[in-house]
Amino acid sequence: MLNWYKAKLAARPLLTQSITTAILFGVGDVTAQQLVDRRGLSNHDVTRTGRMVFYGGAVFGPAATTWFRVLQKHVVIPGSANKTILARVAADQGLFAPTFIGIFLSSMAVMEGTDVGDKLKKNYWEALSTNWMVWPFVQLVNFKMVPLDHRVLFVNVISIGWNCYLSWLNGK
Repeated sequence: MLNWYKAKLAARPLLTQSITTAILFGVGDVTAQQLVDRRGLSNHDVTRTGRMVFYGGAVFGPAATTWFRVLQKHVVIPGSANKTILARVAADQGLFAPTFIGIFLSSMAVMEGTDVGDKLKKNYWEALSTNWMVWPFVQLVNFKMVPLDHRVLFVNVISIGWNCYLSWLNGK
């Protein structure tokens, strides 16, 4: 299975990482609905899961794949691997995270037919501050130990719990 994934990743990295992201965003939402909200299968909101899958595959997957490549190419401190890693984490948490939490909440509001401003006002700061308690540490490991082509997958696996949180927060 891993060899198959590596072959797909080598042949079509953006598509492969986008599909993987879509699936794992869906897993996060199913986890939120079934384990956190305890809805039961008969009350599962399939449309909500669909929104998360769509967002993961169409928005976050391509953006994260591109972002990690940009960081790899443009955020480099010559002669210092550790400073480079810290600079990448700082860029990720100072630029990407605030932007994509806003994009996530706005996208969900649009797909739900609710007010974007209300959604951002209600959830943005809570999501961003929670993000900063989790993701800097994850990204330190990611940028230090995970090869570039597997960084989105690593983030996606960790994101099962994070997407569960985001789905729960969005559904509040």
